[in-house]
Amino acid sequence: MTTILDRTAPRDLAAESPARLSLTPGTTLPGQLDGAWWPYSRDLEAELPPLAAALEEPWGRVTRVTVNPARWPVVPHTVDVGGRVLHVGWFTEQDPDKLILLSYTVGRWDLLVVPPETAPAAAARLMAAAAIPGSVLTAGVLMANEAVIGRGARDTRRRAAAWEDEGGACMPTLGDPFGRSALPLSANGWR
Repeated sequence: MTTILDRTAPRDLAAESPARLSLTPGTTLPGQLDGAWWPYSRDLEAELPPLAAALEEPWGRVTRVTVNPARWPVVPHTVDVGGRVLHVGWFTEQDPDKLILLSYTVGRWDLLVVPPETAPAAAARLMAAAAIPGSVLTAGVLMANEAVIGRGARDTRRRAAAWEDEGGACMPTLGDPFGRSALPLSANGWR
């Protein structure tokens, strides 16, 4: 399989736009995730510098990142982040929907990675769910739940459109929608 990355548009977008993050507030409730990240593309070289820069103030200096290569077409060994090196590793055993960030002095953080092509409403739901303190839901479970929610919403829209396309409409509370009674006419024309 061949993957082609358009290295101009995503890098420009990622460099100009702030990282889209939702972080778990500081609490003593440990959870499966520390928040969520919604990148603009699947280009780690373009996406990781704004992420590391956005996390430096609340979490400290990120020195290492691990991903599952199933979601990233190219996994570079290192990425330049403002004149320093960010080491990138990959593990096929890692949840494909999770990014692990490491720091020598501060610790480890696990973020749900919301796919770049996700609709804004779905991304908002995922980012809010990943930032709930003490949540026991993993990245894979959140993505599976969102797939079910998205499928349910699409089915509902499809059923409503089919209903309208087939001439469906709400019946008036009294009588026939066309103004005719179902009773047969008597010989004198009265019902």
